Amino acid sequence: MTHEQPTPPTGRRERAVDVLVVGAGPAGLALASRLAATGGVGVEVVDREDEPGGVPRHCLHAGFGTRDLRRPMTGPAYALHWADAAVRAGATLRTGVTVTGWSDGPPTDPPTGPLAVDVTSPAGLERITARAVVLATGARERPRSTRLVPGTRPAGVFTTGELQRTVRLHRRPLGRRALVVGAESVGYSAVRTLREAGVEVVAMVTELPHHQVSPATALDARLRHGVPLLVGARVGELLGRGRLSGVVLRRADGRSTTVACDTVVFTGDWIPDHELARLGGITLDRATRGPAVDGAFRTDRAGVFAVGNLLRGIEPAGTAAREGLLAAGPILRHLTSGTAPAARVPVQVEAPLRWITPSRLDPADPRVATGGFILRTETRLAPWSSLVVSRAGSELHRQRLVLGATPNRTLRLSATWTTRLRAEDRDAGPVRISVEH
Repeated sequence: MTHEQPTPPTGRRERAVDVLVVGAGPAGLALASRLAATGGVGVEVVDREDEPGGVPRHCLHAGFGTRDLRRPMTGPAYALHWADAAVRAGATLRTGVTVTGWSDGPPTDPPTGPLAVDVTSPAGLERITARAVVLATGARERPRSTRLVPGTRPAGVFTTGELQRTVRLHRRPLGRRALVVGAESVGYSAVRTLREAGVEVVAMVTELPHHQVSPATALDARLRHGVPLLVGARVGELLGRGRLSGVVLRRADGRSTTVACDTVVFTGDWIPDHELARLGGITLDRATRGPAVDGAFRTDRAGVFAVGNLLRGIEPAGTAAREGLLAAGPILRHLTSGTAPAARVPVQVEAPLRWITPSRLDPADPRVATGGFILRTETRLAPWSSLVVSRAGSELHRQRLVLGATPNRTLRLSATWTTRLRAEDRDAGPVRISVEH
């Protein structure tokens, strides 16, 4: 339930809720809808944006909801669906509210103490205390500045998110000729946005030797829309003073070429929005840079959970929403028992695998709420390669990759082997996932 206390002399309101969800994207809203629907649990969702829904609300194309809701809809309709579902279930949804930090003192090791955060909004300052806090703050694309792309600082340089906000929220004009950097699914989404805005897409470029989407998507862009794909090249320099005039592309053999364009969109290269987790002393996974969680979405701070794309960067909105729904069970169990695992077994990957989530397992209850693990690979894996799960030299599981795997595309590993972990073997070392060709 939600309880509001008298406003203290400092002018800051103090309130208490059962569950505070930070982030009103698909994961946070889906979680709130399921938790609130159980009855008896006060759920509040806060988000710093003025509208709920996360990234999908900027995506006018269809294709959302086909997996989790079994019906296709546009991004804004998908965002509205989950916002309405949360409110109808009884959750409190507040936008324009920014969580500025944890108010229970500096992080300790291990993190302990009450769960309380300070927030600010047009209504003023607040301190919210919760029995459980769920971090669902999502991810953002790495901007040009942190990609260390040399050159001038002209206008016309965007990330996909900036592009979508410019076109669909602010309705500002773009240039005439655009280059899209990246060939994963979000790059093709940027192509659609640019074409809808009347901008010619002169090319897509990727450092990898191939695109990272389905063959149908790549063929549609190349054949029907006339967008060539330049592989094995990277952006070497941006040209232009007041406005972008061109992009220098460099290949691995040292050759370079200049593409004339007045707009460039950097896509992909996602960074989990982990600032609040870091401020709370929560352990971050070195590979994903998101909170390290176990199969029940628990971080190493008691009562703090993390879901959605905060865990590893971008996955489809349906994946994030499904994680939110599945996290409701572990959170309800926490509200009832309040117990935390005594130890966690690390789950680590070996090259060419890049990362895995969840990256921890509770040996006393090793179930994975999602039903499986999500992985990414640095290089293409050949068909009929195998993922091998081992611990202390013993093989626990082997999974064939009939179609192989591609960088920047989802790779899933079954969790059936987790039942073979035993609480008494907690000192046997980490679980390792490797590739066998």
